[in-house]
Amino acid sequence: MNDTTLPLAQDQNLDPYQGAEGTDIQHADAPILLQYWQTLIRWKWVVLGIMVACLAAGTIITLLSTPQYTATTRIEINREQQNVTKVEGIESPQSTQDDEFYQTQYSNLQARSLAQRVARQLRLANNDAFFAAHGAEAPGGLISGGTATAGNAREEQLREAVDLLLDHVTITPISRSRLVDISYSSASPDISAMIADAWAAQFVATTIDRRFESTADARKFLEQRLAELGTRLEDSERAAVAYAANKNIVALGQSESADGKTIVERTLVSSDLEALNSALSEATTERIAAESRAATRGPTSESSTNPAISNLRQQRALAAAEYAELMVQFEPGYPRAKALQEQIQSLDGAIAREEGRVSSSRSSAYREAAARENDLRGRVDALKSQLSDQRRNQIQYNIFQREADTNRQLYDSLLQRYKEIGVAGVALSNIAVVDQAQVPNKPSSPNLLLNIALAFVAGIGLSFLALIALEQVDEGLHDPSSVGRLLNLPLLGSVPMADDDEDATEALKDSKSHLSEAYFSVQSNLSFATAHGFPRSLMTTSSRPAEGKTTSSVALAAALGRTGKSVLLIDADMRSPSCHEYFGLTNDAGLSNMLTGNKTLQEVTKDTGLRGLHVMSAGPTPPSAGELLSGNRFRAIIEEALGHYDHVLVDSPPLLGLADAPLISRAVEGAVFVVEADGVAVRGLRSSLARLRQAHGHIFGAILTKIDSRRASYGYGYGYGYGYGSQQDD
Repeated sequence: MNDTTLPLAQDQNLDPYQGAEGTDIQHADAPILLQYWQTLIRWKWVVLGIMVACLAAGTIITLLSTPQYTATTRIEINREQQNVTKVEGIESPQSTQDDEFYQTQYSNLQARSLAQRVARQLRLANNDAFFAAHGAEAPGGLISGGTATAGNAREEQLREAVDLLLDHVTITPISRSRLVDISYSSASPDISAMIADAWAAQFVATTIDRRFESTADARKFLEQRLAELGTRLEDSERAAVAYAANKNIVALGQSESADGKTIVERTLVSSDLEALNSALSEATTERIAAESRAATRGPTSESSTNPAISNLRQQRALAAAEYAELMVQFEPGYPRAKALQEQIQSLDGAIAREEGRVSSSRSSAYREAAARENDLRGRVDALKSQLSDQRRNQIQYNIFQREADTNRQLYDSLLQRYKEIGVAGVALSNIAVVDQAQVPNKPSSPNLLLNIALAFVAGIGLSFLALIALEQVDEGLHDPSSVGRLLNLPLLGSVPMADDDEDATEALKDSKSHLSEAYFSVQSNLSFATAHGFPRSLMTTSSRPAEGKTTSSVALAAALGRTGKSVLLIDADMRSPSCHEYFGLTNDAGLSNMLTGNKTLQEVTKDTGLRGLHVMSAGPTPPSAGELLSGNRFRAIIEEALGHYDHVLVDSPPLLGLADAPLISRAVEGAVFVVEADGVAVRGLRSSLARLRQAHGHIFGAILTKIDSRRASYGYGYGYGYGYGSQQDD
């Protein structure tokens, strides 16, 4: 039986004036959250399957995973370096104040070069336990010998160890602090703690090495410059000394100015000139004194101070005194008096001679002093001339000396800077280990609850992606509000999915059943489709079989019959007839007989037992149904039937793949397009409607069938009508 699924009723309230004018009936779109909920309900089994699969996968992976132990070393990274030498390096102190400083440190903590240092220090390339702790195959030992193959094997093993280190280390900065946690995870607690501590230690060593290496280029450059300046300094000093020797410039005293220039304060010539000039001054003074003494007549102070003259005078005074005593007693002729007188005369002669000698020595001293003065004056004049020449030569000497001083200053400053850079690396590291890694006593992963939560989140994400993909692939109509927007047709009514055990015939006989109420609503909407009310001739069709068009035809015919109208239902689907089965009738004669002229209208119509409803079955299946419908015979049958019945409803074949429905549309006033919810894609529906419109068939609107009532909530009309009816039944 075709199209045997029985829908339940839905009360569909349409604007009667819009229906009468044949325009699109307006339906408010459902809220966006409600649309999401409807989509979720539509694909609930897919979503449930994805969620169950993700949770199962998370649980299985957790139970099968090897326990991992995480050890953490905490370090402190300071911006300022502790400089114990008080000597600045080549890097500016402000460079550590940049905002990028800590980000750079975090990146350095994850550098491959640091992992290589750790691997080399701990000899991890040959450590079988290390590879086993990471679930990797052990390297199997190095190849003996010094061949290139052995070298390549060592590099490959080291590369594998470094890759494992980088995959299992985690750098976690502590927010709002200078602290950083270095965590390492493996299946061995001891290995995790060992590598975490080694990582921190090597990072400190790397920082110190980097600081020292940063001065290597500067030291190399300074060494080259020092060698060059040393040669230039030696040459300039040698040139200054050679020039001084050539020009007899002998410096006896030198000093250094505030700007480091060498100043020659005294030379040998200037010192000699100073000494000779002093001697000349003394000689001049002596010559003047000697000249004054030589010009003096008579006794002088020299006579009184001369020891010989003083002694002679003393002897004369004694002789004179003794002579005077004798003269008191004796006469001048007394022998003793006479002897004393001769002695006095002899002493006077000696004194006179001595005084003459003193006077002669004054003249000689004057002559000597004058000669000495003249000699010194000549020598001073000669030294003055020599000093003048030396001062002229000293200008060039000073040029040589200044060049030597400049080279010496450059050499000394570069040498000092070279020494400073050499000791700059002695500064303490700005990185300190706060907490050493402790050997973990319990695994950090896998965490069953966390993994289940992550699997749940992953399931939600995958479900969301699956829903998006399915919604993009699934182009069927899901709700009544999209009929007008996607098909440009008025919505005549929407019918939810019926229960499997509902009997269509019994439902149609009961005017209060869901089926009767639903199609009575559709029949009411169709009563506004034309100016004369419900169309007298009407066909129901769909895109493909089993969309509910036959059920819709039977239900509409029954609804019209209950209003007191006489209705004829014609089963025009001669390829797959099914209307007679709804009423338990035979299909021995029907439409195919009338189209061939073998039977009359009265012979092929049968009473259905429902009020006002008769049915014309399809009859025997003809060889070519399309050829029978292509002529005017079917139109004539419709006109003849309208002469006996108030309304004629035609259950036509599907549109896709068959030419029957377009041919039938030419004989009726219009068509009702039946669409199964979540059935044919929109492009297929549009293609079917295009075929019908190409045959100039008029379409009154669409009926959306087989809507799942458990996930449908399309506005007040359906919600109230269906819900209220259900409550009444209850």
